[in-house]
Amino acid sequence: MSAGQWIAGINAVAAALEHDPDHVLEVLIEAGGRNPRLVEIEQRAQQLGISARRVALQALDGIAGGLRHQGTIARYVGAKSHDDADLPAMIETAGKNALLLVLDGVQDPHNLGACLRSAAAAGVTAVIIPKDKSAPVNATVRKTSSGAADRVPVVRVTNLARALRAIRDAGVWVYGLAGEEGGSLYAVDLRGPVALVLGGEADGMRRLTRENCDALVQIPMPGADASGGIESLNVSVATGVALFEAVRQRAAKP
Repeated sequence: MSAGQWIAGINAVAAALEHDPDHVLEVLIEAGGRNPRLVEIEQRAQQLGISARRVALQALDGIAGGLRHQGTIARYVGAKSHDDADLPAMIETAGKNALLLVLDGVQDPHNLGACLRSAAAAGVTAVIIPKDKSAPVNATVRKTSSGAADRVPVVRVTNLARALRAIRDAGVWVYGLAGEEGGSLYAVDLRGPVALVLGGEADGMRRLTRENCDALVQIPMPGADASGGIESLNVSVATGVALFEAVRQRAAKP
């Protein structure tokens, strides 16, 4: 087993122990730390047979390398990574319930982590990100996602436009969210195999990404209409809105 990486923070460590303990190699906890949740983490690790050691705050600070650790860090080997070759089987297995989230160039790890958290809550089949022009799934992403980064499959693709073509060929309808174009998100049918595509923080979807969508839609924002200005939602907020509109439609009776 590899040396792994360090994840930091009470929520991140607790989530790893709860959802993916097989990949937690050891847990370090601040000596003398009085937060009851630190005690819970220590006890849970011990129950799982994972080494849990109390160490000095200075040692914890040094290993965390500037990450806000809240008194605990864990050495962790990430869950299996996925690439282009894994997508067809994922889509086939999900069938008519396939729900894909495609993120084109989300480079802020906090935004990526928040998107993954929404994706896991919505039961997304997979989250697809480009190998380049995207934040890596690192310790910050794992902490922000509260463990969702290891519960939802993340597929890193070499060429996003090519991946979108393959998704469409597999019978998945691809909707790109563009704040200034297309009809209302709430007017489209999201009940079958669907991929929702959102762009990065600065420039949104790239041209080739747009061209490989079946349709562009937008999230209606009455406040923007009233003011006469152009508003936009943070990508993680827009992701949550779009995914849970799909969840709402799928839960409704035909």
